[in-house]
Amino acid sequence: MLVARWERRPDRAVRTWAVRPNQPQPTSLEDFAAKFRLALHDEISPVTLTGITMDSRSVEPGDLYVAVPGARFHGASFSADAVARGAVAILTDASGVVDATVSGVPVVVTVESPRELIGDIAAWLYRTDSAAPQLFGMTGTNGKTSTAHFLDSILRQLGIPTGLSSSAERRIGAEVMPSTMTTPEAPELHALVARMREVGVKAAVVEVSAHALTRHRVDGLVFDVAGFTNFAQDHLDDYASMEEYFAAKLELFTPAHARKAVVSLDTPAGANVVALAGIPTTTITSLPEMSADWTVVVDEEQPSYTSFSLTHAEYGSLATRVPVIGRHMAANGGLAIAMLVEAGYSLTAIDAALHRDGGITASLPGRAVHVPVPNGPAVYVDSGHTAEAFAKTLGAVRGLTAGRVIMVAGANGDRDQSKRPEMGRQAALGSDVLIITDHQPRSEDPAVIREAVLAGARAAKPTGDIREVASPAEAIRVAVREATADDAILWAGLAEKNHREVAGQKIPFSVLDETRGALAEAGWL
Repeated sequence: MLVARWERRPDRAVRTWAVRPNQPQPTSLEDFAAKFRLALHDEISPVTLTGITMDSRSVEPGDLYVAVPGARFHGASFSADAVARGAVAILTDASGVVDATVSGVPVVVTVESPRELIGDIAAWLYRTDSAAPQLFGMTGTNGKTSTAHFLDSILRQLGIPTGLSSSAERRIGAEVMPSTMTTPEAPELHALVARMREVGVKAAVVEVSAHALTRHRVDGLVFDVAGFTNFAQDHLDDYASMEEYFAAKLELFTPAHARKAVVSLDTPAGANVVALAGIPTTTITSLPEMSADWTVVVDEEQPSYTSFSLTHAEYGSLATRVPVIGRHMAANGGLAIAMLVEAGYSLTAIDAALHRDGGITASLPGRAVHVPVPNGPAVYVDSGHTAEAFAKTLGAVRGLTAGRVIMVAGANGDRDQSKRPEMGRQAALGSDVLIITDHQPRSEDPAVIREAVLAGARAAKPTGDIREVASPAEAIRVAVREATADDAILWAGLAEKNHREVAGQKIPFSVLDETRGALAEAGWL
C-alpha cells in the first residue's frame, strides 16, 4: 500500500509517503514485549500490532509508535498526535515515559535507546527477518546511487522483478515514489521490503549511507552482497574525524549486515575495508597499477556513453557500456556486474542481456546527464557535491572537449563546511572558467558559503577566470553566453533536485529547465 498525504507545517505543506504491506501479520503486544524482553509500564488490555513507525505524522491504525530522543524534541512529545492517528501502543525510553503515558495507550519501556532496537523490531513485525527478496547494499562516499541504479537495471535486463531504494527514488516493481533521504528510517525500510515481497520482487537494491549505519536504519536486514565504491572527505559535520566516518562505513561489512562483499580498490580505503571486513570479500579495480580479482578497462569514451571491459581470471570477461561519461562510471558499472556474479548470477547470462540491449540501460537521475545541443557546446548537469566527484566528472568532460571547460558549481548549507575550500580547489583546477553560485544554502548565509568555495578556488588558481554569480539561474546563463561550439559546460551539485532550500523555504527549481532555458535564450536550442 502506498499512501500520499499532505501534512501542514508552520511554513509550508509537505507531502509525505507511507509504504506498507497490504497484508500485515498481526502480533500481540504481549508477544512483542516478551520477544524483546521489554517492560510494560502498566497493566494492559489485549492490543494487536500491525505496523511500526518513528514518525507521528506517518502513523497508521494499529501501529506501534516508537518515541526516540531527537535533536530538539523527544518523540514522546508527539504521542498524542500518534494516538490520534491510530497508534495502539508506544515504545520509548525512560526520558519519554511521562509524555507517553498521558496518551492513554499502553507504554513499553526500554533501558536501551529505542533506536538501537527498532530495526530488529521492524524485521520481526514485517517478517523481513525470515522472508525478504535477495538484497544488495551499496555504500561509499561517491557512486552509491549510480552503482545501485546500474545493479537494478542489469537485474531487470535479466528479467528479474526488482525493488530499489536510493537517494534518487524508491521503486517497488513499476511503482515509483520520491526519495527524501539516502536510506529511510528502519520502520520505513522494512515496510518497503515487505511490500516488495508482497508484489513478487525477487531482488532489491538499497543505497546505504554512513548515517544509516550509525543510526541503525538498516538493522534487521542482512544483505546477500554488499558493495563498496570509494571513500573521500564528506559528512565531517556529523563525524568527528575521517577515521570515525570510515568506521561508520565499515559497519556494513560485518556479519550482522552482509554475507559477502565486493570492494573497489580505486581509493586507498578499499584495501582497509578488505583487511578489516568481518565477511568474505572480492576485489575490483579500474586502476592499471592495482591488482584485484576483477579488472575494469575503459575502451571508449563518448559524450553519451563509456564503453569498458570487465575481466575475472575464473569467470571470464565481457565488454559493455554505461550510458554516462566517466571512467569512474565504468568502474561503478563493473562493480555492479561483479556483485551480481558474486550473488550467483552467470556472467554469460549478464553478457548476453547487456549485448542484446546495447549495454546497461539505467536511467541515472542527476548523474552526468547529457543535455543535447545540436551544433553547440557539450552540456552536462551532475549532482556530485564533493571535491572528488568534481574532479572525476571534470576529468571526464575534459577528455571529451576540444575547447574550454566552463563549470557552474556551489556548495550546500548546513552540511560539512570543511570540504568547501577543497571543492573550490578541484573545481578551479579542472575548469577553464569557474562560476560559483548558490545551491541549497538552507539556514546559512549563502554569501558565506560562496566565499569558502571561492577561497579554495582562488588559492588553487590565483590568476584563473573565477567568477561569483549568486543566482543559479543567472550563473548558468553567464556560462552559456560564454560558451562556443567547441566548449563544454558542467553544472555540478544540484542536478536531481526539483527545488532549492533557502532560509527554511523550498523554492521550486529545475536545473534541467534552467539549463535548457539558458540555451534557448542564447540561440543554441
